[in-house]
Amino acid sequence: MLSKYAATYVATATVMVLLDLLWLGIIAKPIYQQGIGHLMAEQPRWGVAVAFYLLFALAIVIFAVVPNESNSGLWRTALMGALFGFFAYATYDLTNLATLKNWPVAMSLMDMAWGSFVSAASAVSGKWMLDRFAGG
Repeated sequence: MLSKYAATYVATATVMVLLDLLWLGIIAKPIYQQGIGHLMAEQPRWGVAVAFYLLFALAIVIFAVVPNESNSGLWRTALMGALFGFFAYATYDLTNLATLKNWPVAMSLMDMAWGSFVSAASAVSGKWMLDRFAGG
């Protein structure tokens, strides 16, 4: 029983990390540097980053994947993952807009869209793995 959830978690986390590495390392890097470069550290705090990915992937599994375990389609899981990601990223971005001087609105909107997408894609990968254990 535990192995199917462990595999679901690993699939979810793997897709999330790979997509986010592509996003943060290549696609959006210049946008973040332009918008908030003055706030960015020279090097990421890798321990904190690992903690984020471990926890966020677990939250996607708990709130988007497992509740749709008996649902045969991927669409509901994708929707719930997207909504979870949207609200989580919106919490971060809207708080920054409310409290930090010159926080870029366009970057926040882009970041919230990214959070929705990466969370949906990660949830779908977790659901796909969970379905493999159910023979679906």
